[in-house]
Amino acid sequence: MKLAALIGSVRKDSFNRKIADFIGERYQSDFTLEKLGIQELPYFDQDQETDPPESVRTFKQKVKDADAILIVTPEYNHSVPGILKNAIDWVSRIDLVMAGKPVLMIGASPGFLGTVRCQLHLKQILAAPGVSALVLPGNEVFIGEVHKKMDDTGKITDEGTVEFLDGVMKNFKTFIESK
Repeated sequence: MKLAALIGSVRKDSFNRKIADFIGERYQSDFTLEKLGIQELPYFDQDQETDPPESVRTFKQKVKDADAILIVTPEYNHSVPGILKNAIDWVSRIDLVMAGKPVLMIGASPGFLGTVRCQLHLKQILAAPGVSALVLPGNEVFIGEVHKKMDDTGKITDEGTVEFLDGVMKNFKTFIESK
């Protein structure tokens, strides 16, 4: 199964990027994961939506070709990072490549609550008519105090977190297969 990963952080040492890498490696027998370079997308411009730049066309094609979308994101100011919102804005127009696409949201933060507020907003965005993604219900992944749960290489070392992710990824695979 092909997963396209949208990572809501461009920080070089991003916890969320490390989690995406961990998922790609740990569940490689079930999924192939491609991290999409959303930082390369220009700001959404309605004047360009019918003839977007090549980076947007490539991005949209990769989303379309994926069996499902993995969103791994931090929380900025109690909401969705602008770079992630911009990527979603591009896929919400004209050919609607995320419509009906299974999505799993994961978020990590050094804070105690993880990315609870961000994911609440993200669910609303993903339910918008132009997006119409199918978010895996009942499998919220909020990794709080992430800096205490992984080593310097990005491997998640907290057994409870790994066990929880194992269950969620199994549920996600079943969810994708049912669509």
